[in-house]
Amino acid sequence: LYRYLRLVVNLFAFCRLRPISIPENPRLTSSDVTVVIPSLEGAGGELWDSIRSILATEPFEIILVTIDANLLRANLMVKSMGTSKVRIYSVAHPNKRRQMVRAIPEVKTEITVFADDDVSWPKKLLPWMLAPLEDESYGGVGTNQRLRRAEAPTFRQRLWGYLGALYLERRNFDCAACMYIDGGLPCLSGRTVAYRTKILRDDAFTHGFTHEEWLGQYQLNADDDNFITRWLVSHGQKIAYQYHKEAEVQTTLEDNAKFLKQCLRWSRSNWRSNITSMFRDGHIWRWQPWSTYAVHLTTLTQWAFVCDCLLFYLYFQAASQWSHDLHKLGLIALVVFMFVSKFVKLIGHYIRYPADFLLLPVSILFGYFHSLVIKVYAMLSLNVTAWGSRDGADDDDAFRMIRVSQKRQEAVANGSIDAYAQRRAVSCIERPTKDRYPSLLASFVPAMECTAPEIDNFP
Repeated sequence: LYRYLRLVVNLFAFCRLRPISIPENPRLTSSDVTVVIPSLEGAGGELWDSIRSILATEPFEIILVTIDANLLRANLMVKSMGTSKVRIYSVAHPNKRRQMVRAIPEVKTEITVFADDDVSWPKKLLPWMLAPLEDESYGGVGTNQRLRRAEAPTFRQRLWGYLGALYLERRNFDCAACMYIDGGLPCLSGRTVAYRTKILRDDAFTHGFTHEEWLGQYQLNADDDNFITRWLVSHGQKIAYQYHKEAEVQTTLEDNAKFLKQCLRWSRSNWRSNITSMFRDGHIWRWQPWSTYAVHLTTLTQWAFVCDCLLFYLYFQAASQWSHDLHKLGLIALVVFMFVSKFVKLIGHYIRYPADFLLLPVSILFGYFHSLVIKVYAMLSLNVTAWGSRDGADDDDAFRMIRVSQKRQEAVANGSIDAYAQRRAVSCIERPTKDRYPSLLASFVPAMECTAPEIDNFP
């Protein structure tokens, strides 16, 4: 009952959700939007295509933030595109939070949209994203996502691509269902998401975003979209999820064994964020009770292989005194029900790609593998933030999880953290870019360059 009540109710809610419509005379238009793209490479075919698709939606401008080592490549690419709507900035080391922080002070519009460097936007995306923000009570808007399928893939690429497509399909389903019931969702995915700029520029937000701590022992500089989602919820800001074809963003995922490393990274992020939401913040229990049950608690309770084995065990115990025919009929009904439950919420994918139904056993087996191996390993390695799936992304991985020194912990306990931070900044390497940041933001960027012994390197 605990497991399948969630599925049945979510199926009903998913079918009932409707996007917030575009008003006839909107106050917000695409000219009120600045798109921020954090990018490691700063150039390349995928980024080129992403920028082109975003420019087609006519935003006010695009801010591309790469790393210093790739700044020249980025400038050359943008120059070759022949557009004046793209500004380029850089940070010393690859870190998405750091890149976002670099861009936020440069935004001149009411709405900021963050986008990954491998997304494709439909031309009418921005009006759909802006529609909920006509209501001042909304602080953020997410989009549904689909995998951009490879052209002429090999069989192995098709298998990995199939698993990636189902990951996004499952996420769309959960987001849509929870949004309908209590206005919650797992996370406003950073692949493409809109926020009010004033929220991002709030001093309290900036300090929280640049000084988030995990378990009181580490400064966490990963999981940026999870932090912002929790911030909106804890500060009474409503969030919207526009499940509509014209608000559908296409993206890429690994189509090889590196997909497993992506799953591991996502699983670690889910563990950290859901534990924080449930047991440190606690707001979701009161404001988003269904989302807490249907999404957040599954981190602790959803173990596919164990649950399925337990169901069969309980069935055989309960039916031990039944007649042979009744026992057989009941077993068939249980197997059919469990089988249908494995794909019913993914039915949209199979309608679009009927041939993929032949790969359903692969999805079921991968689900068991994920719960037995990936999820358990992620739980045991929550202090690891490595990507592992993108060249160069982990060159500066130590800065994503920085050990907080005993001195800093004492300063926090005594309420003198600001004075401590100022003293600590003196011992940090000051980059030439420091003067470009407002005071609160500046306290973050040099801190990321510290050579103090409190920074631990994780494997």
